[in-house]
Amino acid sequence: MKRCVLVTGGAGYIGSHTAVELIEAGYDVVLVDNLSNSDEQAVEGVRRITGAEIPFEKVDCCDREAFEQVFRKYRFDAVIHFAASKAVGESVEKPLLYYRNNLTSFVNVLELISKYGCSNIVFSSSATVYGEADVQPVTELAPRKPATSPYGNTKQMCEDILRDTVAAAGGAIHGIALRYFNPIGAHPSAEIGELPRGVPQNLVPFVTQTAAGIRECLSVFGDDYDTPDGSCIRDYIDVVDLARAHVVAIGRMIEGRNKENFEIFNVGTGRGVSVLELVRAFERVNNLKLNYRIAPRREGDVVKNWADTTLANNELGWRAERSLDETLAAAWKWQQEVMKR
Repeated sequence: MKRCVLVTGGAGYIGSHTAVELIEAGYDVVLVDNLSNSDEQAVEGVRRITGAEIPFEKVDCCDREAFEQVFRKYRFDAVIHFAASKAVGESVEKPLLYYRNNLTSFVNVLELISKYGCSNIVFSSSATVYGEADVQPVTELAPRKPATSPYGNTKQMCEDILRDTVAAAGGAIHGIALRYFNPIGAHPSAEIGELPRGVPQNLVPFVTQTAAGIRECLSVFGDDYDTPDGSCIRDYIDVVDLARAHVVAIGRMIEGRNKENFEIFNVGTGRGVSVLELVRAFERVNNLKLNYRIAPRREGDVVKNWADTTLANNELGWRAERSLDETLAAAWKWQQEVMKR
């Protein structure tokens, strides 16, 4: 019998790509999303890529009663929890919205998997939990720094909630927190990709929208940091590679290969790329000229942050495979597809 995985936030950017990889790895999936910051077109894209009839439930994970109906309707072997509000700036302006949404939805997931006998969960965490790390690249043993935003704080709090829940379950629940660095790109088919509402919060959608003429100019915030070219450094990971890490994490728990009941893994490329380096790579790969300007530093920006992926490479048997060039080509292909639609 096929194993079934519930993907909350399944119509979102990372959720939809993970659904594709799960199906291609032989899993059945059920997607849940309230569509507050996503589009059902992503579900249709997943169906077109995979040729699978994927159940989609429009449900808010904070609505305990409605969410429980999903657990009554299907039987799950594992859950991947993506559903959350995710804009750092907005979280500073609306902290209570973020605490209510991100914590309530996660508590509901944990209560329901306990009640309905589902023993495996992957939590979508973030490298924001490290803050400005003292040592680069960042390992999983690096101390978590005080969060610089309510969004980052909810990631730390959810990790703690998961750790405590797993400990109290005495082996009945297994959890893995994947700390992502900077997901970018799109599926090579251009059927699904990042589709921000309003002004993009992330660099690559702003780059592609500037290239497409939707945005007049790209701002590079600061060129006087202590880095080789003065711009901030990040670890940009292809969203398809990131999606594969979730599939591997699920398999690890289902097959009983986890060494602890609660585990944490960095998911990145292990390579730092500066903002200016990425902008120039995008221009070169897609044979375009971007209109960008150097703007003043942005408050709260971490100067440099990239992953040590040794643990994920050795324990999960996972590593990032797609090159930055492939990723930036896919991002531009997706932007062109969005404009056609």
